[in-house]
Amino acid sequence: MLLQTQRNTCHDRVNLPHPHSPFPFANQFNSIHPQIKLQKLVADMNHNVNGPSKSKRLSKKPQYSRFTQQELPAWKPILTPGWVIASFLAIAFLFIPIGLVSLFASERVVEIVYRYDQDCIPETYRGNVTAYIQNSVTNKTCIENITVPKKMDPPIFVYYQLDNFYQNHRRYVKSRSDKQLRSAAYEFTTKDCEPEARVNTTWGGEPIVPCGLIAWSLFNDTYNLIKQDKVLDINKKGIAWKSDTKVKFGSNVYPKNFQTSNLIGGGKLNESIPLSEQEDLIVWMRTAALPTFRKLYGKINVSLEAHDTITVVLQNNYNTYSFGGQKKLVLSTTSWIGGKNDFLGIAYLTVGGICLFMALNFILLYVFKPRPLGDPSYLSWNRKAVN
Repeated sequence: MLLQTQRNTCHDRVNLPHPHSPFPFANQFNSIHPQIKLQKLVADMNHNVNGPSKSKRLSKKPQYSRFTQQELPAWKPILTPGWVIASFLAIAFLFIPIGLVSLFASERVVEIVYRYDQDCIPETYRGNVTAYIQNSVTNKTCIENITVPKKMDPPIFVYYQLDNFYQNHRRYVKSRSDKQLRSAAYEFTTKDCEPEARVNTTWGGEPIVPCGLIAWSLFNDTYNLIKQDKVLDINKKGIAWKSDTKVKFGSNVYPKNFQTSNLIGGGKLNESIPLSEQEDLIVWMRTAALPTFRKLYGKINVSLEAHDTITVVLQNNYNTYSFGGQKKLVLSTTSWIGGKNDFLGIAYLTVGGICLFMALNFILLYVFKPRPLGDPSYLSWNRKAVN
């Protein structure tokens, strides 16, 4: 009996934590029944293995929204034969006239394209065209005749076209200083213009204005057009974008140290004229996206009659022979869609023709092989049962 009393007394004893203990509730934890301690330990292990409980995981559910759950009201057309046929016919009747009008406008444009880079090589240099174009002493004057196929009403635009010239090359495009072009205060900002950044680099160097490979490779072929012993005036004013002449090229920036090295890349600039007025340079500095491109050279404000013979006196200065490029002179009128380009009209006619063909096919199918909408006999299991 005494032993039983002592056992109960020990079992009911409450172990209070020591006031200076670093773990004040350690004794209470130790006083818990061993089976309860084991259950708690297993539960903690399951929590660590399986992650948070289901209720805790559900607490991370995103906020409900009809937009994110794609439950907003929507209208979806039922693609009945009538809807499909009407849609194809509407596209066809809209696109085919636009295509015809675009082709008609493009056909009204009169365009003369003359390639002269091969014809202007002297016979003595046929085997070494690079030596011909790099020889500064050799006369580069070339005289050719072109015939006007149809009457050309003013304004007649004069372009030069280059083929296989990659103005979109990454290093070429970045080789310029827009700050230097815009203001004289930034004439020493030439870090992006290497190798055409400065001259006399041994002593720190003087900046080249305009610097960079784009300006250095400025196109420098010239054209003079003669009709019946009368020189046609080629107006070179207004050939650049106004945003370029007013904003991108400063009126207080003048050429400096340009094309003074031994290796000449292209044309030279008049150092007494600000960059904002040198529109040949401004047009050239707007780089092309494709290797074949045209740039505006000038405008002719007189008409040319059909079968007129135009004598072209040109200076074949620009080197395209080193990289297999081509040079062409282009004379062209314009219409409401721009220059001569049949692609737009052909594209509209192609899409319109395909839609018209599809509409006719659906009409024939609907007439000769009609299919009622919602007919359960067309379900796969019903069709198998019939077969």
